[in-house]
Amino acid sequence: MLSYRHAFHAGNFADVLKHSVLTLVLDYMTRKEKGFHYIDSHSGAGMYQLSDEYAQKTGEYKNGIAKLINDDNIPEALQPYIDLIKELNPSNSTGELDLYPGSPGIAKRFMRRQDSTHLFELHSTDIQHLTDFCYRWKKVFVKQSDGYQGVLGLLPPPSRRGVVLIDPPYELKEDYHKAVNTIIKAYKKFATGTYILWYPVVKRELVDSMKASFVNSEVKNLLQLEFCLSDDTDEYGMTGTGLFIVNPPWQLAAQMNEVLPYLKTKLGNTDSNFTVEHLIAE
Repeated sequence: MLSYRHAFHAGNFADVLKHSVLTLVLDYMTRKEKGFHYIDSHSGAGMYQLSDEYAQKTGEYKNGIAKLINDDNIPEALQPYIDLIKELNPSNSTGELDLYPGSPGIAKRFMRRQDSTHLFELHSTDIQHLTDFCYRWKKVFVKQSDGYQGVLGLLPPPSRRGVVLIDPPYELKEDYHKAVNTIIKAYKKFATGTYILWYPVVKRELVDSMKASFVNSEVKNLLQLEFCLSDDTDEYGMTGTGLFIVNPPWQLAAQMNEVLPYLKTKLGNTDSNFTVEHLIAE
């Protein structure tokens, strides 16, 4: 698991889905003056240089964020995410991007004095990049430790308001179970928090297993979003990406019913498909 480097994948179609949703959730949380906790179990480096050898080797961002950044027909719900990326790349009016934020970079844009940020990362290189990125960021706490345990250790937050992002690399098959199980345990400690769980679509049976675990748990108010570039296959590789969201903002499903058809048009093809499904009622 520790060999995984998100720099290879920064700004790809999976990041577009994950980070546009994270942007909407954090924007919703800041509409109330009361502070909240943001907890990120697998934080990565915080910020990525799209011009470096990792991003250029795969070029995944070219079929992700780069296709959207200068489009004149961005859906309203996607605009805050696009604006954030543009703010990080003010001199790139031609569409050439230099910087792309990881989830901590997204969070930094929204966190206020009254909010608290907790970031976990195990990779020895990424933790150093993350620490450097968080320099002079007040009320941020960075730890090189297991993010699953870190999440559980911080709940319930004193503010009783919180957003938890669990975004493992899934290089180990047990991450599928571990990630869901962490949210189920967290929910028992803090049932009103918002939990975002990202997953890749590599083998459909693994996603189905995650879904079954949620359905058979005590978790309520669960939304599933999915965006697949192609149909499921037994061949190696990620065909799609998805999110399970516990206690989503009330308008998020409607917003993603606006965003996902657009992403299919801009990033997908005739075989692409998407899902917006409320799996478990409140």
